[in-house]
Formats: sequence, C-alpha cells, structure tokens
Amino acid sequence: MRPPRVLPRSLAGQLFVMQALLVAAVVAGCAVFAYVSGRDQAEETAKRQVRTAALAMAESPSVREAIRAPDPSAALQPYAERVRAETGIAFITIMDPRGVRWTHPTPAEIGRPFIGHTDRALLGETFEETYTGTLGPSIRVVTPVRDEGRVVGLVSAGITVERVSTQVREQLGALALAAGAALALGALGTYVINARLRRHTHGMNARELSRMHDYHAATLHAVREGLLMLDGRRRIALVNDAARELLGLGPEAVGRRVDELELPAALTGALLASGPRVDEVHLTADRVIVVNTSPVVGGEQRGTVVTLRDHTELQALSGELDSERGFSQALRSQAHEAANRLHTVVSLIELGRVEEAVQFATAELELAQVLTDRVVGAVGEPVLAALLLGKAAQANERGVELVLAEDSLIDDGALPESLAARDLVTVLGNLIDNAVDAASEAASGGGAAVPGQRTATRALVTVTARTDGGELLLRVADTGAGIAPDDADEVFRRGWTTRGTGRGLGLALVRQAAYRNGGTVTLDRSEGGGARFTVRLPLTGRAAREVTA
Repeated sequence: MRPPRVLPRSLAGQLFVMQALLVAAVVAGCAVFAYVSGRDQAEETAKRQVRTAALAMAESPSVREAIRAPDPSAALQPYAERVRAETGIAFITIMDPRGVRWTHPTPAEIGRPFIGHTDRALLGETFEETYTGTLGPSIRVVTPVRDEGRVVGLVSAGITVERVSTQVREQLGALALAAGAALALGALGTYVINARLRRHTHGMNARELSRMHDYHAATLHAVREGLLMLDGRRRIALVNDAARELLGLGPEAVGRRVDELELPAALTGALLASGPRVDEVHLTADRVIVVNTSPVVGGEQRGTVVTLRDHTELQALSGELDSERGFSQALRSQAHEAANRLHTVVSLIELGRVEEAVQFATAELELAQVLTDRVVGAVGEPVLAALLLGKAAQANERGVELVLAEDSLIDDGALPESLAARDLVTVLGNLIDNAVDAASEAASGGGAAVPGQRTATRALVTVTARTDGGELLLRVADTGAGIAPDDADEVFRRGWTTRGTGRGLGLALVRQAAYRNGGTVTLDRSEGGGARFTVRLPLTGRAAREVTA
C-alpha cells in the first residue's frame, strides 16, 4: 500500500516556518551571547570587587596596628566581618606571613592554615586566582600588608563561584523573559505578514504558483481575443499578443498610460472611462474592433480589464450582405416593373397596336442597355462593374439617376492583386449609398423618393472610376444638400451621421480602407451643389499616406 501523498505546504506556510525558525535562531543566538558576555562581566565585576576590598584592608592603618598587637584576631575578626557584610563578598581572610588565619567567616577556621597560594603575595605582588577553599570554589585576590617596607601579613578577599553563578542565573531569567517576548512578537508579526501573503496567494505553494504562471502565460498567448489590463492609474499592466496586433502596440507598451499610445480619441476615451463599456464599436487605422471594459473593484488598487474583438472581416461581410439585400430588393422591384411592362406590351398587341408595342418594348430595352454597355465598356474590373450596375438599379428604384462619368476607364487587369476587391466594394459602395441618400432627400424635399414618381428636381449621382498616373481614382458626386464646412473635419469620424442613431460607420470605413491601401480621401463641393468625395489608391506599393478631409 502506497503511503498517502502529503500535499506540499503553501508558500505562505513555508515562509512562516522559515521566518519563525530564523527568528528563533536569532533570539537564541542573542541569548547565548548575552549569557556568555553576562557571565564574563559578572566574573570581571566580582574580581574588581574583591580586589578593591583586599587592597582597602591591606592599606588600612587599623589593620597594621592590630597586627602589632599580641592577639591580632581580637581586633581584626570583627573588623573583617563588618567590611565583608557591607561589601557583600564571601570572605575576607587576614593571615600572618606563614598563612595562619587571623580572620575567617567561620570562627572555627581561625588559627588554621590558609588554603591557597601565598608565595607571590609574600614577594609583594597582588594577584588573582580561582581556588577551592573551605567555602568551595571561589574567585579570590591575595595582597600583602606592608609595615615600614616589610610584609607583616596577607589579606585574601573572595567571592564564591556559586554566588557569581546565582547572579548570572538571575540575569539569565530576565534575559529569557525578554527573549521569549521577542520570539513571541517575532512569531506574531511573521504570522500576520504570512496570513496576508496567504490571502494574496490563495494558499497555493510555490509549485502551484509556478504552474499557474505557466498556464497564465500560455493562455494569454493562445487566446484570439485581445486582452488588456490597466492599473488604477490607467497604465498598461498586461497585454497579450492579440491586443498588441489589434491596437498596433510595440513591446514598450507595458507601463505606459493609455493616453500616450496615440490611439483614436474615441477609443482612448473608452479605455479611460471609469464605467463599464459593452460591445462598443471603434475604428483604428486599419481595423474595426469591439471593445468591452469592466472595472476591477476589489484589491488594493483598482484597475480595468479590457477585451477586444476584431470585427474587420465581420463588418466587411455585413456590408456585402447589405449590398446583396439591396440587389435583391432591386431585382424584385425590377421583376415587378418588368411584369407590368410585359403586360402592357401584351395588351397593346391584343388591341392590335403591334407597332406601338414594339416601340414601347424597344425604348425600355434601350434605356436599360445604355448604362450596362457604358459600365461594361469602361470598367474592366468585374467586381466594380457588378457593383455599379447593382447600385444603379438600387438608385433607380429610389428615383435617383446614377451616371458613369465620360472619362471613366479601367482596363481589365489594371488593378494589382494587392488591392483587395473587398476594399473596393467598401469604398465605392458606401460612397454611392451616401450619395443616393443625399440626392434622394434633396430631390424630395427631405422625404423619401417614391419609385416612378417625378420629383421636383433631378436627383443625380455621378461616379468616376479611372486609373490616373499610377493611381486608381474613385470619385462620387451627388446633387444633395452637401456637407457644412464645419463638419468637414468630423465627417470621417465614427458615428458622424445626419440620419439618426445606428448609422455613421460608412465613411469611417471608407477612410480606413483607403488608409489600409496607402491611399487618401478628400471632400469638396460638387458642381450640383452636393458633396464630392475623391479617393486615390496607389496601384504600386502600399506605403501609408495621411488621410485628410
């Protein structure tokens, strides 16, 4: 049976154990050092104390006078005991040069020989030693007593080692209390810090954190949506590869503020906003992106999480779908009109007016065929030709005449493969749609035109498509109300429109497509008083150009 697998301790737990052991080791080391130094200091203090007492006794005139008396012990014993009691030392022994005691804390020891060394003191030297006497091991000082230059006695003062040890133990008790308090405070502080660390790491150990970091990095690189994390000061804290590509950010973007990245103003405003943003559409230089932001409420420092989705392809497909729907509606209307005209021809034939029926049918065919022949003969690019024919049908249904300028000419194969057909559809399709709307509204006095109804003024959209000096020139002019000069700088901004909410993306997409292909877009006034947009796209190279209004 395999032993149960023990889960590794969390990172906070490991740090707590390590720090607790470190604090204990430091406190224990300090305690040992304090004990050793305290013991040495106690011994040194004891030596100074007994040396002072011994020298004071040896220099005392009363001691020399008592030594001259017939019975020195009678005067010296009370004196020595009084000094010993006052100084707190263990013993003061006064003896003759032979080492016979005159004084001793134990009166029975008086008259007996001194236990210890006296030879150095007899030579006039004061010395220290640790020796075991009648009171046990003691630290003692022996010094001579001189009278008129000769040694007449000896004084030994000492303190027992046990008393020194007792003093050290008393100090050690206080030291132990201080060390215990320091250890407790250190452990408490370590626990508080590591409890906070445990909350931040969610109790995970180092291996789990490392594995989570690897998963985190792999996820950021693998996810196709752009992910941007901003800190509380609106600086980029984290950005994945998809977000770098969508926003055109370099490797130095992390740590920079959002308003320093030279992003479009509307997108910068969305990223700097404090509230959440849901599925907002924004345009960069060459992409349509959907932005979602969510503020981070918890934690020490608030921030924002931003997700970015690339809708460039989806927006292009949506535009193509709108065109297809328009074509379908135009075809249904044309089918309805064709049925009406066919019924008219059949009715004329039934009435016997064959010649009038032929004239009516021929006239209708000529009107439809003229534009078709003109477009097919001038525009060799099939995508543009099909777009123009479809838009002409749509315009006709709204009472607007779409005309191809006489100088239009695009030979087959003149457009390079680098110039995407989808971008041509985006540019020309949106410009024609806007022009038809403007011309129709102006012709009907602001209302929608009714198919087949004669309007007060002629609604006309003129399209020019030609190659000119290494460039593709696409120009759309209308007879609408035109664009006010004050709006000329804002017309290409996302959301600008004169026809209510939910619109205003077409011209922004035109500018984006032109910029993506290194071209320019300009706006001026047409001969009919409306707006005229001119797009120039280079036929060689894709060097980026400034887009101006």
